[in-house]
Amino acid sequence: MHPYQEEPLAGHPPPVIVPRADHSISRANISPNALKVLYRLKDAGYQAFLVGGAVRDLLLGLHPKDFDVATNAHPEEVRKIFRNCRLIGRRFHLAHVRFGMEIIEVATFRAAHTEVDEDNAVDEAGHRVLDVHGRILRDNLYGSIEEDVWRRDFTANALYYNIADYSIWDYVGGVPDAAARVLRLIGDPETRYREDPVRMLRAARFAAKLGFSLHPDTEAPVRRLAYMLDSVPPARLFDETAKLMLAGSGLASFDLLVKLELLDHLMPDVARAVAEAPDSPGARLLRLGLENTDGRVRADKSVTPTFLFAVLLWPAILRAAGAPLGPLPDDPQLLGTACDEVLGRQLRRITIPKRFGLPMRDLIMLQPRFERRSGRRALRLLEHPKFRAAYDLLLLRAASGEVDPEIAAWWTRLQELPEAERIAEVEGRPAEAGDAPRRRRPRRRRKRPAAE
Repeated sequence: MHPYQEEPLAGHPPPVIVPRADHSISRANISPNALKVLYRLKDAGYQAFLVGGAVRDLLLGLHPKDFDVATNAHPEEVRKIFRNCRLIGRRFHLAHVRFGMEIIEVATFRAAHTEVDEDNAVDEAGHRVLDVHGRILRDNLYGSIEEDVWRRDFTANALYYNIADYSIWDYVGGVPDAAARVLRLIGDPETRYREDPVRMLRAARFAAKLGFSLHPDTEAPVRRLAYMLDSVPPARLFDETAKLMLAGSGLASFDLLVKLELLDHLMPDVARAVAEAPDSPGARLLRLGLENTDGRVRADKSVTPTFLFAVLLWPAILRAAGAPLGPLPDDPQLLGTACDEVLGRQLRRITIPKRFGLPMRDLIMLQPRFERRSGRRALRLLEHPKFRAAYDLLLLRAASGEVDPEIAAWWTRLQELPEAERIAEVEGRPAEAGDAPRRRRPRRRRKRPAAE
């Protein structure tokens, strides 16, 4: 048992306090707006701590994306202190203090569900807080900092930076775990996963993002409990999948999902396609796409779930179309049917909003048109609103070996030509299969009724 994880039966252990002289966190690396919130809460007589991932990242020498604050002030009290404050949330109010484009989230210390009647799994108001599987239904009780720490997930995420004396309060061994780059669940791992199965995805995400190893006790129950993801609401799984894949460590996250056998329950069709043909063009495209997405995130370029899910589902779509090793079937209807079947099954696990799902289908259905490079249809493809995303997918298909790289090179050259030269290029090419326009049947004229 980790020495910091001996959760007492009566009361809570005092924190290990790391004084300012013994840690590397400097106020110069903390958002000035977060410091304003911390100081104003302290001056108003409340406890004020920078908490969670921000403290962890500062210890690791990283720049935090967000700066969250925890306090013993209730949300209504926070709102009285800050005129630029807005309360959000239904089950548990959070205070958002806005400074221009930056929002500092202020949360009141919460009590863990273990503080309620465990035998009946109800809180003081008589509401159930656990279901029959041990999952948390309600988590809206205010508490103290000693109670707040035990409802957090990983030790490295449960660190509190005290603005009063610039020390770090560590109740669960997060400081040594962060130094050792180990991700460890607080409390009994199986119980914590049963409370919220999404913690298994969070374990994969943090381990991939931070380059941490999973502690053996934290990893041990995952494969056995992975089935619990099947009952997580699909809308929530969309949010978690986006966090996994669009945070700059998507490829490492994907590899961990495969290793921990979580992908089988998150994206079953993709898991089967990759397992059956790990070196197929579709599997290579998926990995190349995630690698490119990670590069765009690190370069602070835009990324979108539309393209992400096209990349993730591509090997499954090829498999469903009967072409797991490529190329695409000649009949576009086969591709459309395969795309709809895979997407339909995926929506039962992950709710992909229509604003992403419909454009994703469009850029997939444009792929056969890239092989038709003569005539006006080629020029019309350049004008399609989804051309750029479809072209990016074509480049990945060429890099993975699924299509002839010369096709991708031709479309690259075509975009660079002046308009007159583009027209000459496509009109000068010999007609290819599929380029001939369809002959329309003559419309039959309706006979007029005879005059009476």
